[in-house]
Amino acid sequence: MKQLNSKCSLCISTYNWPAALYHCLLSVKNQTLLPKEVIIADDGSTNETALIIDEIRKTFPIPIIHVWQKDEGFKLAAIRNKSCAKATGEYIIQSDADVILHPNFIQDHLRFAKKNTFVSGARCMLNKEFSENILTQHTNPTVQQMLQHCTKKYNGLRIPILSYANYYLQQGIAQTKYVLGVNMAFYKEDLLAVNGYNEGFTGWGKEDNDIAVRLFMHGIKIRVIKFGANLYHIHHKGADVKQLEVNDLLYKQTLANKITFVPKGINQYI
Repeated sequence: MKQLNSKCSLCISTYNWPAALYHCLLSVKNQTLLPKEVIIADDGSTNETALIIDEIRKTFPIPIIHVWQKDEGFKLAAIRNKSCAKATGEYIIQSDADVILHPNFIQDHLRFAKKNTFVSGARCMLNKEFSENILTQHTNPTVQQMLQHCTKKYNGLRIPILSYANYYLQQGIAQTKYVLGVNMAFYKEDLLAVNGYNEGFTGWGKEDNDIAVRLFMHGIKIRVIKFGANLYHIHHKGADVKQLEVNDLLYKQTLANKITFVPKGINQYI
């Protein structure tokens, strides 16, 4: 039986792509170190997603908690708050359902975890043809196969000694500009201290930068992990960015006013 970490919850956001979610969960099942639970943050998917979750639960080694909200447009900030509120682990690793996790993803994150810090990681992008091939299979490709069919290949390489060296090269508030919500980790107490995600962000973009900069201004330092905690992004069409300009303005207000605690956040669900 695989080792399980009783202090870690994995939160995975999804919306109406059950085939990708299936492969993401397969990669969780294949981790060298398992979290205590997986929480699916579902931003209004149809019942097909629930059916996939029910099916994979039958052979899954840890609990899967499905947190669903009504489809009222892109409300990722809200569903992440709801899912993190449900997490029973003191440390929360966050990702999305359109990725395949490296087998050492959880292990690397937990090795990198440190009090009074949060972590931002990277991703590499699988090409369209290979991604379509993955979605027709019932098993995931190996890391070596994915590295042969991706861009930003350096983001897919796991070299632990370089991951620690990289940390000393990428520090400070400037790094919050480049965080990716698909690969982040926090202590739950730190999320609560800034009231989680700002639900004023709707539509795609900037909600992850906003929480990162608020954590930083609250005194929680950022640790950037590369050459570890790798994940491989399944190709799909680009996001709808029509709300990006509004969200960018909201993010800039956070910076200008040094806002750390938001009024509408995770405390609604605690």
